[in-house]
Amino acid sequence: MPLVRLPTAALLLALAGCAGMPMNAEVVATDNAPKAIGPYSQAIRSGPMLFLAGQIPIDPKTNQLLVGTIEQETTLVLNNLKAVLEANGMTMANVVSTSVFMKDLNDFPKMNTVYGTYFQKAPPARATVEVARLPRDVKVEISAIAVK
Repeated sequence: MPLVRLPTAALLLALAGCAGMPMNAEVVATDNAPKAIGPYSQAIRSGPMLFLAGQIPIDPKTNQLLVGTIEQETTLVLNNLKAVLEANGMTMANVVSTSVFMKDLNDFPKMNTVYGTYFQKAPPARATVEVARLPRDVKVEISAIAVK
């Protein structure tokens, strides 16, 4: 693909358009999702975008880890993401991208069935990868990006 060179005036005009975009970052947190177990936030809002940290199957009411089936863990993970979204006035319909980290991709069909119930219309873009290990040895972790 050939390199396209913009005249300096066009480049300055394009950059000036970005100057009005909010660049502030605000922490979003809720007691309806597990508290962060390290130096990170449940989510960060920047302008219309919300960047949600990966959630694992921790019950926010008891702060206890759920050790269950992949379906049970996926349900709790997605409910935790939903709670963080709601704290920012969003729903699962605002999610545009997710990253799914799984301990065993043989569980993918079961995880995907549960996942599909949360994203029935216009599902977000998604990356799914198998990893050697997840925090607290859970089976699944999911992070997301949402836009208002």
